[in-house]
Amino acid sequence: MAFWLDLMFGNPIGLMSMIVIFTTLGIISYIMWMLFVKSAKP
Repeated sequence: MAFWLDLMFGNPIGLMSMIVIFTTLGIISYIMWMLFVKSAKP
């Protein structure tokens, strides 16, 4: 576990990849929420 934490957050490349992954998940969840709100209204 410590190896993966050091690999992801110990160097700039791993940190940038984590930022990209979390940003992508945030954008996808925002788009899904917008589609859900738009389709819920009659």
